[in-house]
Amino acid sequence: MTRYDFTQAGLELGPAMRLAKEANAFKATTPKRSFSSYHSLSEELEKYGIESEGIDAIPLFNPPAYKIQDNDKHFEECITEISIRLRDYGDLNPDSLEAVRNEYVVAILHAALHIVRDDTKKKFSMRPQQKIIDEESCGCVDYAIKDSEALICITENKQHQIPLGFAQNIKQLESSVETNKRKRKRDEAFGDDFDYIYGIVTTGRDWHFLLYSPGEIARSKPACTIEFNQEALDKDSEEYQALHKSVKRVLETIVGLLKDRACVEKLPSSKRTRVEEYRSKR
Repeated sequence: MTRYDFTQAGLELGPAMRLAKEANAFKATTPKRSFSSYHSLSEELEKYGIESEGIDAIPLFNPPAYKIQDNDKHFEECITEISIRLRDYGDLNPDSLEAVRNEYVVAILHAALHIVRDDTKKKFSMRPQQKIIDEESCGCVDYAIKDSEALICITENKQHQIPLGFAQNIKQLESSVETNKRKRKRDEAFGDDFDYIYGIVTTGRDWHFLLYSPGEIARSKPACTIEFNQEALDKDSEEYQALHKSVKRVLETIVGLLKDRACVEKLPSSKRTRVEEYRSKR
């Protein structure tokens, strides 16, 4: 609690300031748990009334998609970047190094940012290894995407342990919503201050999308899969057509998520309606 919180509760300024100081001192000495230490998906899901150790039990939502034309310059640049990586690194497989997988992930995320920036005329930024801290957890997320005001999407990359990625991404999303809440000015805060944020869990090959709002978590279905293999370097091959189609599908989903979260009205009621709409279409 802050000095403002204590005065709102009825305390005079002097006691409120002393209590706020003690609260800050307590927070400073309380060790925070790192995101990487969250290994149990079942423990995370239990908080949402879901008794399961797998991702299949997580409720579904229908992610908003944005139609991308084949001749979109950023899409074409993304395919070119991926082709360069295929020539240099070879096929992407479960044993590929994290640094190699990140090369493909970054190419797609940057293309999505360029597309949504052109479409909305809004400011966006992406921060690798962004540090996020809340009351009980802290750590660096693989990629944090922000608009001019708030965190809107958090990406967690995993080699093949998707349930582990889900557990850590859920915790990252919880912390990100709390971070956004702290950053909002008091005069901009509304009644219940409802908010939501998107998550991405990916191996580079498989892409899963999460929708988090306080007390609820949902996932998209099915996972979007991209096969990165050198046969796709031949533009006349079926592999190239499959790569082209799957990259486009992933981009359309990411752009849809970013555009939705950046353009939704600030009113909590508007955000709540938007979340309910996506869940009703699952």
